[in-house]
Amino acid sequence: MNPWMKRAIGLLVAVVVYAIDQGIKGWITEGIDLDRIGQVYVLPFFNLTWTQNFGVSLGLFTAGSPEGRWALVAMTGAIAAFVFVWLLRERKLPEIAALGMVLGGAAGNIRDRFGVGYVIDYADLHFGAWRPFLIFNLADAAITIGVLIILARSLFSRDKPETEAQPAPIAD
Repeated sequence: MNPWMKRAIGLLVAVVVYAIDQGIKGWITEGIDLDRIGQVYVLPFFNLTWTQNFGVSLGLFTAGSPEGRWALVAMTGAIAAFVFVWLLRERKLPEIAALGMVLGGAAGNIRDRFGVGYVIDYADLHFGAWRPFLIFNLADAAITIGVLIILARSLFSRDKPETEAQPAPIAD
């Protein structure tokens, strides 16, 4: 496959992840007013729970001021730019698609932080009182899955070394 076609697929993955993420967040805030009602019970193990995340992953580096907010926008923007360049330089489609997931998720969360000052989180997976994750959103899930794909492929997928052409054995 043409390398530019692979990159286009990666960028399309990023755009789709971003669009779905922003669409869900729009529905969450304007469609069902989750920001007003707080929580909706969907399944015995899954709720929609309104959360404003002023930090990054796992609530780290919480921005408690406008300067902190813009510092996080700049930091996550720089990381997204790095991922974008990596996507353009990568040659393998699975890695390119995974980087597209990371880029689309990062763009969705950057958009939130830029627009409203925090990332909108809503997905609350739980089993009784046990919550294996903090409340998250589709962008967070895409970033996590993309990173896991890249890690798994780097650990378990090895390129076969090029074998040098060996002269054919001489028959006796």
